[in-house]
Amino acid sequence: MQKYIKLLKKIKSIIPNHIKPKFKNEIDLLNWNKKEGFLSSKSILRQNKARRMKKILQNSGIKKLYINCSFENYKVFHIGQEKVLNASKEYVKNFNSQFSNFVFSGKPGTGKNHLAAAIGNYLILNGKSILIITIADLMSKIKKTFNLKNEHTEEYFIKKSSEVDLLIIDEIGIQKESNYEKIIIHQIIDRRSASKKSTGILSNLNLNHLNILLGERIIDRMRLGKLLCLNFNWDSYRSFVNVNDI
Repeated sequence: MQKYIKLLKKIKSIIPNHIKPKFKNEIDLLNWNKKEGFLSSKSILRQNKARRMKKILQNSGIKKLYINCSFENYKVFHIGQEKVLNASKEYVKNFNSQFSNFVFSGKPGTGKNHLAAAIGNYLILNGKSILIITIADLMSKIKKTFNLKNEHTEEYFIKKSSEVDLLIIDEIGIQKESNYEKIIIHQIIDRRSASKKSTGILSNLNLNHLNILLGERIIDRMRLGKLLCLNFNWDSYRSFVNVNDI
C-alpha cells in the first residue's frame, strides 16, 4: 500500500492545478482498491462457476439437442402432455425430501427425453449430479473394459453409475435381450436403491413389458420408495417442434 501512497503524492506534485485528481487522499485510493478488488473477485467467481457448470453439463450425458430443455419450453398440445409435465415438476419439487424412481413409457417423439432432460437440467441448477445414458452406450463402455489395455474396469462404470444423485437409463427395450445386461442393470439399480438414490428409465415399453424384459427383481427394486410411472401414449409430435425453440 505504501508504494501507492508514494505514487499518489508524486502524481499530485506534477499534475497542473486545474486538473482534479481522481483520488484526493490515501483513503480514497484505499477505498478504490477495495472496490476494484471486490469486483475482480466477483468476476473470478462467476468465471469459475461457469467453468464448473460447463463441466457438470458435459459429464451429465445430456445431448446437445436437449441441453436447453426445460419445463417452460415443453410444448403442451393436450391434457395428456399437461399431466406428464405437471407430474415431472412435482417430481423435482419433492426430490430432496422423497426417494422416488420413475419410468417414462411411450413411442418415440412423444416428449420423454425432453422432460427427462428438463428434470436433469433443473436438478443440476440446484446442485445435484445427474447422468443420462442409453443402455447401449452403458453396455458398450462396460464391454470395452474386457480389453486388458483399457484403463477402467467393469466395477468403475458400475460405481460411477451408482453414485450420481439421479441416473436416467434411456432406450431400454430396443436392445437384444441379454442376461449380462440384466445382471448389470440389476447391480446398478440395487446399489442405487440401497443408497436411496433415484433412477429413471425411458422406454418404448410399458411397465408390464419392462417387467418381462428386465425381470421382476429389477422392477421390484424400482418400486422401493415411490415409483412414478408416466405413459406418453400419443403420436410423435416432433414435426410440430422447432429445435431452435429449445
